[in-house]
Amino acid sequence: MKTTKIITLGLAIAFASVSLSGTAMAGSAIKKCKMCHSLEKDGGTKPGPSLYGVIGRTSGTLQSYLDRSKKYKAFKKTENQFVWTEELIAEWITDQKKFMKAHKDGIMKGVKKTKMNVKIKKEKDRNAIIEILSKHKYSAG
Repeated sequence: MKTTKIITLGLAIAFASVSLSGTAMAGSAIKKCKMCHSLEKDGGTKPGPSLYGVIGRTSGTLQSYLDRSKKYKAFKKTENQFVWTEELIAEWITDQKKFMKAHKDGIMKGVKKTKMNVKIKKEKDRNAIIEILSKHKYSAG
């Protein structure tokens, strides 16, 4: 009986630590994003656009960012707007320059450069970031 309780307690601690380490990993991965981006619905005052609701949102349409960003106003009314998906975000955060080259004749047509230069090289970190972002998906209305 005592052995069963000890094993049960040990398993509970193990599962709790795995769960907490997953949360911690996601938190540490998103820190790079949060240097320039907010996760707040209203957008905050960081230099980059808010990432709240980015999955499912059309590029160049976040009004709070457009209102305060002169350089971004040129991009807002282009034919190359697209909807941010988990796949596109993963590709973007891996390497922005490669993303722009890969899509230069499509969704990035006419976009010359980006100030973002943070590369998330580890797949587990990209997945953790996307997991956080997917909890705040865009909803029209």
